[in-house]
Amino acid sequence: MTRDEIFTKVQTILVDALAVDEDEVKPESSLTKDLGAESIDFLDIVFKLEQAFGIKIPQGELFPENVASNPEYVQDGKVTPAGIAMLKARMPHMTLGAWEQDPQVMKVQELFTVGTLVRFVEAKLAAK
Repeated sequence: MTRDEIFTKVQTILVDALAVDEDEVKPESSLTKDLGAESIDFLDIVFKLEQAFGIKIPQGELFPENVASNPEYVQDGKVTPAGIAMLKARMPHMTLGAWEQDPQVMKVQELFTVGTLVRFVEAKLAAK
């Protein structure tokens, strides 16, 4: 599949899962900030991605888990350099960008964009 084909399927999934308009779902759209996704929505999105693309997404592979509760990764509300390194290693599909300059743990979810999902699915399909 091409990246555009993957994007179109991801867009359809997000329109369905989040009850948003198609034109709101752009590669740079944040799942939480722009599209209103909440924690429970992430489970639905993972399930729909698995079904649509015929892939298996183990728990914690797409969205990090228990980062905030690990003192090695988070101190004083900020992700530590070790936490940033872990995120980069476990989630190469994520673009950390300017967030690294002020890595607030409460803003980690904002890093997940439509483009993040497309890159993740692209990598999963390539590994099949």
